[in-house]
Amino acid sequence: MELADLAVAAAMQRAGLNTWIPEGEGKWSLPLHFLPDGAGWVELMRLLPGVRLGLHRHTGEVHALNLAGGRRLNDGRLVRAGDYIHEPAGNVDWWEATGTEELIVHVVVKGEVEYLGAHQRVLQRISAANRLEDYHRHCALTGAQPQALR
Repeated sequence: MELADLAVAAAMQRAGLNTWIPEGEGKWSLPLHFLPDGAGWVELMRLLPGVRLGLHRHTGEVHALNLAGGRRLNDGRLVRAGDYIHEPAGNVDWWEATGTEELIVHVVVKGEVEYLGAHQRVLQRISAANRLEDYHRHCALTGAQPQALR
């Protein structure tokens, strides 16, 4: 069994889920931990090849470890399984899943993620509270018992 498969199985068990949380066309998440006082969250993120995360800004730092698949960052760098990326607070970027394999990334997000439109206008803001609400909503829809992921 590969590392990504082990991580997914452990995350499913820890969160009390048997399905990923859908977040849009070709994108899902699995929560691992919610940081104290709403400071951020830790999750597995899964994207189908070709799915692109739009332009966004991080209000806190982000740590991301590719467990499977690849992605191309807006600066042209290719990130493969086993590669680690640190994004400092204030970083603005976009990226997309590449190749033929599903992308699975272990992500630690501090602060919020702000999706941006023209002239850096904030279109959507995602916080730890939003992620926790998504988790509880998914549990309610699937009949799962929410776990204390703290």
